[in-house]
Amino acid sequence: MDLINQRAEYWTTSVFDEETRNEIISILQNDPNELNDRFYKDLEFGTGGIRGVMGAGTNRVNKYTLGKSTQGLSNYIKASYPTEEWKVVIAYDCRHNSKSLARTVAEVLSANDIKVFLFSDLRTTPELSFAVKYLDCHAGIVLTASHNPPEYNGYKVYWTDGGQIVPPQDSAIITEINSLSFEDINFEFNEHLIELIDKKVDDAFIKASCTNGNFNASGRDNLKIVFTSLHGTSITTIPQVLEKTGYNDVTIIEEQAKPDGDFPTVKSPNPEEPEALSMAIQKAEEIGADIVIGTDPDGDRLGIAVRNNDGKIQLLNGNQTMLLMTKFLLDQSVKNGLKGNEFVASTIVSTPMMQSLANAYNVEIKTSLTGFKWIAKMIKDNPDQDFIGGGEESFGFMVGDFVRDKDAVTSTLLACEIAASAKSNNSSFYQELIKCYLQFGFYKEKLVYLIKKGLTGAEEIKQMMSDFKNNPLKIIDASKVVTIDDYNSSTSFDIDTGITSKIAIPKSNVLIYTTEDGTKVAARPSGTEPKIKFYISVNDSLNDIENFKNKDKELDDKLDRIVTELGV
Repeated sequence: MDLINQRAEYWTTSVFDEETRNEIISILQNDPNELNDRFYKDLEFGTGGIRGVMGAGTNRVNKYTLGKSTQGLSNYIKASYPTEEWKVVIAYDCRHNSKSLARTVAEVLSANDIKVFLFSDLRTTPELSFAVKYLDCHAGIVLTASHNPPEYNGYKVYWTDGGQIVPPQDSAIITEINSLSFEDINFEFNEHLIELIDKKVDDAFIKASCTNGNFNASGRDNLKIVFTSLHGTSITTIPQVLEKTGYNDVTIIEEQAKPDGDFPTVKSPNPEEPEALSMAIQKAEEIGADIVIGTDPDGDRLGIAVRNNDGKIQLLNGNQTMLLMTKFLLDQSVKNGLKGNEFVASTIVSTPMMQSLANAYNVEIKTSLTGFKWIAKMIKDNPDQDFIGGGEESFGFMVGDFVRDKDAVTSTLLACEIAASAKSNNSSFYQELIKCYLQFGFYKEKLVYLIKKGLTGAEEIKQMMSDFKNNPLKIIDASKVVTIDDYNSSTSFDIDTGITSKIAIPKSNVLIYTTEDGTKVAARPSGTEPKIKFYISVNDSLNDIENFKNKDKELDDKLDRIVTELGV
């Protein structure tokens, strides 16, 4: 019997409940390909924790894979804080089985004598991050698969500062989890240690969000907003935050307002995809709205669409919104008086324009690997510095440090403050973006990805990364490659000098080419989805606002040529 069949047969033993056993028996008898996919590996922590398809098996999200992770986390918490009263807070989103899986996780924690604060209903990821510190917990857990398809769910772990686990906690917790067998999970829960929470934490989070995202912008009554939660959790907070800060002209897309794990009105509940916001954009065109905002299922990412210079609603990308949000926060900081210890943050695959912006304000920019856990780590590691804000290209942003993860709730308020302020000054969100291009250089980015599912797909992605590294590009769109940054080996190679230098951030499977004209091409396998992603950035100067359309098309054409060259 091969290894996969051995692993599957184990799941038909009395360690597992009858429903699980029957599911595996049926697959053993009828579907060898499905069996292979369910057992060829264990679910692993990626950039966003555990994420996978739901079902029985080691490569699936279920009560046993999450139970084992929770048992390992329980052991680690108790060993790390042996003399304290242990506390963990749990939230969950709208996905199928999220509520029952959250309950299972709470039961395992309570069985290990850990006090659990369990949200009584679905809540956003940023509220979970906030609650960790607000309730003085040792850890937090959120059950979510972000914007993945309906068959997915996931499990993210947060540490005492409200940020996701990072070194050394992550590897230590994973080691503890891997040392366990499924028989080691303690399911004998203690109901007295499970406390349901809701309004008190909700009110505190909403108050904090209003405080951190409110800059007393004028023109709030004159801003027309369309909002969609895309069947997700942000419906529980964003309408209240907007109402409390004086935004009264808000149209909610009712067809998408009810939380629903099937996401019936969209192909993907991902605000990065134009299709996801099509219903909201159509409504905005009908009623003459100024701004459209849509959020993903767990309320940490947001997509923003605004009126362009032709008067049409246009979806912006994550780099564009990150840039304008950061600039607005920097302008507010300048008004209040910079102290000289502030910093903003971005990631290695986000727009290089963030560096130009920070330089113009003489403020430090810290650049991290992909994932807000690294930005949260920056804040934790630099307590003598003040974090202003920052984000990444994948439609995430963080305003201040009261939440230590992507926060679409506060970022929605911030976006409305920018739009209202601009409109009251006879400008617009889009025109303010163009002004940034005039001042800091015109940078434009494009993300291309390939989906490769299952074991075969994982091998294809591995081979593509190997080819990209071992057969390096020399020319990109007629511009010579001058540096190759290999984050997997932590080395930066200068082609002209032949000098290799050290990259001083943690290792990651990312390769970035930079050319003489500042073009960047990055390749990176996703840590949470069966994808390989290619990030392309090009730039030019923009000296006249009247030339914006022409320059915009030139950069689009350049991006298209590069995609063709890469063959992706």
